[in-house]
Amino acid sequence: MMKSMDTISQAKQPTSVSSLMREIEHLGRDRTRGGYSRPVYSHPELELREWFLAAAETRGLDVEVDQNGIIWAWWDRTDGDRSGALITGSHLDSVPGGGAFDGPLGVAAALAAIDLLRSEGRQPSVAVAIAVFPEEEGSRFGVACLGSRLLTGAIDPDRARSLRDADGTTFAEASASAGFAPEHLGADRARLAQFSAFVELHVEQGRGLIDLAGPVAIGSSILGHGRWRVSFTGQGNHAGTTLMADRRDPMVAAARLIVGIEEIARAVPGARATVGRLEPVPGGTNVIASRVDAWLDVRHPDDDVTAALVERIRARAAEVAADQGCEATLVEESLSPTVNFDSKLRDTLQLALPDAPVLDTGAGHDAGVLAAHLPTAMLFIRNPSGISHSPEEYVEDADADHGARALATAIMAAGSDSA
Repeated sequence: MMKSMDTISQAKQPTSVSSLMREIEHLGRDRTRGGYSRPVYSHPELELREWFLAAAETRGLDVEVDQNGIIWAWWDRTDGDRSGALITGSHLDSVPGGGAFDGPLGVAAALAAIDLLRSEGRQPSVAVAIAVFPEEEGSRFGVACLGSRLLTGAIDPDRARSLRDADGTTFAEASASAGFAPEHLGADRARLAQFSAFVELHVEQGRGLIDLAGPVAIGSSILGHGRWRVSFTGQGNHAGTTLMADRRDPMVAAARLIVGIEEIARAVPGARATVGRLEPVPGGTNVIASRVDAWLDVRHPDDDVTAALVERIRARAAEVAADQGCEATLVEESLSPTVNFDSKLRDTLQLALPDAPVLDTGAGHDAGVLAAHLPTAMLFIRNPSGISHSPEEYVEDADADHGARALATAIMAAGSDSA
């Protein structure tokens, strides 16, 4: 949609990241968990998408939504050439009860960075696209970075369509309800070929910057990580009439495995292993469960070590299940190898941002999925709490604005390097 010159001129005034974040702070508040719950294609996430579409159009950016639900907002060159374009952006969905900044900070900072460059009369030599990727967290359908995986062909579209949320809704059904044609999900090689690089800004999800002087860091790598579902099957029965000696209780097996997972991970330097979700079936207070599903997250810088950890956990699951007269299965839901960001692009950002330290991260990102297809880099913004995926996640207003300026600098440097 064409915008008037007056509208575009007004949009060129610089905008603070904090003011943009305040525009969305009421969307998706979770009164039970605290923080925000914004699962993909839920009402709050769709409201956030509408907010972004309006913000992009106000700035005269050319907006399109592709078949995978990814939003692209283009800041075009005057000649309209989009070859070799630079991508920035992040996501708007959240984990259950998550913080305000994980995802939206990168989107708001991208808008603010373009405002800043325009206010200074600067434009990179290549087109720039702000991307908003759906289901980055995987909190609704269980596969992290689902939008970027579909874009790159890293997940089979038939598998994606059949993914189900906790209510039994498939991703195909949720996509259709959001206005997309699920039969068109899948790799978009032509779109990928347009891009020269991706620079994603994100709140730091750890303590790396707390004791350092600067508010911004450059990413070096993402730890390899994956998600598995462990299912224990026993015998559902009455809690009051079933003697302890007669029970085949999958909840006991799951509890013993969770304790074992901590022991296994603590014995391996650099390992992280977490069970953050547990679902008994049928879930009654006075019912011995017939099945218990537990979701496992394992991470380590060495992918072989990650695989070995999972095998140890698989063996422990079989052992504790047998002790309870139960059966155990472990099924992989997603797996992302360790990613080292493009060294040339990282060097470019280090020259442009000489005061920024270089840090790795244990958190997954769309930049990690795209790294197999084009040069990617990340900027991290200081989180003084050191806490993420929690209401306690935090970014100071001044640090957020430092981040937008750093992203603007990175856009200019990477855009020039890509031309």
